[in-house]
Amino acid sequence: MQYWKKLTPQQRQTRIDEALVQNVNFATDATLGFPASRLDSKVFYEEAPFLRDAPTIRAFVANPNNIGCHTFGTSENAFYGTQEIEREVLSVLAVDVFKCKPNEFDGYISPGGTEANIQAIWVFRNYFMHNFDAKLHEIAILASEDTHYSIPKASNLLQIEWISIPVDFNSREIQKEQLDFLVSEAKNKGVKYFIAVSNLGTTMFGSVDNPNDYIEVLEKHQVSFKLHIDGAYGGFVYPFSNEKSEINFNNPKISSITIDAHKMLQAPYGTGVFICRKGLIENVLTKEAEYVEGMDLTLCGSRSGANAVAVWMILATYGPHAWFEKISILMMRTQFLTKELKSLGIEFYNCPFMNIVTIKAEFIPESIAHKYGLVPQQHNENNKWYKIVLMDHVEVEHLTNFIDELKASKND
Repeated sequence: MQYWKKLTPQQRQTRIDEALVQNVNFATDATLGFPASRLDSKVFYEEAPFLRDAPTIRAFVANPNNIGCHTFGTSENAFYGTQEIEREVLSVLAVDVFKCKPNEFDGYISPGGTEANIQAIWVFRNYFMHNFDAKLHEIAILASEDTHYSIPKASNLLQIEWISIPVDFNSREIQKEQLDFLVSEAKNKGVKYFIAVSNLGTTMFGSVDNPNDYIEVLEKHQVSFKLHIDGAYGGFVYPFSNEKSEINFNNPKISSITIDAHKMLQAPYGTGVFICRKGLIENVLTKEAEYVEGMDLTLCGSRSGANAVAVWMILATYGPHAWFEKISILMMRTQFLTKELKSLGIEFYNCPFMNIVTIKAEFIPESIAHKYGLVPQQHNENNKWYKIVLMDHVEVEHLTNFIDELKASKND
């Protein structure tokens, strides 16, 4: 690990203090030109004694704006400190977790995985338009039927077609022959450029696509493509549960990755991450943002620097080894649940490297699903699956009570 280090509470507090000192202080500095200030002091009392020992909340009250992309060009100098914190977070994730070479990536902490996925597709759509004079009808998105709803949302916003790839009902694997057929069919209709989205942990099943399926089919058809990894859910799980994972930037065909810090990392909501290789993000430079130093390459524009601080604090609190240990505990709880379900003859899907177990709805009485807050695949009478996510708060005691109720329901 080059960048990811475990720090003591004092070291963490000192680092965030340094960052906030490097930012503009709206309470004391004569800063006249920004349409921003600290949070309203009548509501958010900045002199509260507990803030001295709460770096993340102190950053929240300071209200830094990390507008722009801080791995590319210049940025607003008024918020240099929290921008540097964001760069440190991106280095940990891009280099130490996803095997990119140092300084060979761009990215930012977005308001969530949905934006990060849309950002990727926006970057690649513009890449094809700028470099190949591609027309909208000549570009298409490829993603499985299990993919996150941010992909059809991107299709709608960016006005390019989403081609949904069927998956096997039980294994949730992409049907590669259907992928081949659909690419061929799209080519015949005039599509020349493809944006493939490979899932690293789908929201409903935790299923992990094989990105090489997309690579092999698209190279067979000799078409131009970019490959994005949607690791919004699995990005903080799979690289640690599967030490042999090859879904990272060591694969030269992978151009970008999305991760969500507000899922497994338990950062505040509104904290996603977008990372791409150098030479791509400039395709979405908004030249009209002339009043922003360095202009803007993000979809959202203004965004809180406190979110970067929150992610940095979590990573620095755990370090890589404690994080691996945490994921290992969640995987053991997952294995406990799957073992119990097997003993009851209950059919389910579970990727062995993910902490989601999705049970066929026919095996779960609605009353139990409702009591334990299981999430259905569809909120209607056609629902086929319920999912359980083994998050940090889900302990073996909860699982044992759930299993006991399932046993009792089978005996009724």
